[in-house]
Amino acid sequence: MSLSAPELEQQFGALLNRIPCLHGRTEISELSGGLTNRNLKVTTPDGIYVARISSNESGLLAIDRASEYENSKISAEAGIGAPVYDYLPGEGLLVIGYIPGRTYSSQDVGENLSRIAQSVRTLHRARPFARDFDMFKVQANYLKIVKERGFRIPQGYEKYQTFQLELLRAMTATDTGKVPCNNDLLPANFIDDGEKIWLIDYEYSGNNDACFELGNIWSESGLPLEALEELVTAYYGQPRPDKFARAWLFSVLAKYGWTLWASIQDGISDLDFDFWNWGMQKYNDVQRDFGSAFYRKQLQSL
Repeated sequence: MSLSAPELEQQFGALLNRIPCLHGRTEISELSGGLTNRNLKVTTPDGIYVARISSNESGLLAIDRASEYENSKISAEAGIGAPVYDYLPGEGLLVIGYIPGRTYSSQDVGENLSRIAQSVRTLHRARPFARDFDMFKVQANYLKIVKERGFRIPQGYEKYQTFQLELLRAMTATDTGKVPCNNDLLPANFIDDGEKIWLIDYEYSGNNDACFELGNIWSESGLPLEALEELVTAYYGQPRPDKFARAWLFSVLAKYGWTLWASIQDGISDLDFDFWNWGMQKYNDVQRDFGSAFYRKQLQSL
């Protein structure tokens, strides 16, 4: 349940007062979404801002707040991310501009794939981000944390490590370089202002394979396979069976990694959200996909 304005002021007012542009605020409310942070909409006489307040446990989830700040500035510079106004290192507070528009649902994503491809290309043409994002390395680190902390892990999870190693060899052999990627474009991270689709939330941003971005967008929206083909074709301007295969394979890798993200969140988060069930849905897909003939076919198509 969202807190009232007085309750938000009591909990966060002292922190917000450290940001000059948030002085004299006339209204404060909590925005929905955000599984690793709290997002506050702050209205002042000079404008409307979003204060993103993160947990001190973010480092366990492969979130680097300094990189998030730098990469958010780069995405804003490219004209595809919200403007950045302030940042308090070590305090978990990033202040960005509020973008008026419609936040997407999965259905919206499916109905706007060509426009999304255009926005993603804009981001991918930006100057390089402050760090790289490699799900192979992120997954390995997540597994290490889960074991060291004694968090729950899905039954049989580690037997799929052999598939991941096979995938790593195949992806490395056909690698064509990295571009600045958001890496976490859930439907809620698209905002449509009627003219363009903005990309928000750069917690996991980093230089990555463009096909990881495309596969993750498709996977997180739960769209049919035809939608991935449409997205890949719109992004590259022509049918690319090799890039389709790459995007689909990266979507499986992403689900394998995000499964452990959910295990960590299940162990550390105080948010009212069933992280374990969310992760098990990913893991069920992983078990189906890694064992499928379709997986083998896509490997051969790279």
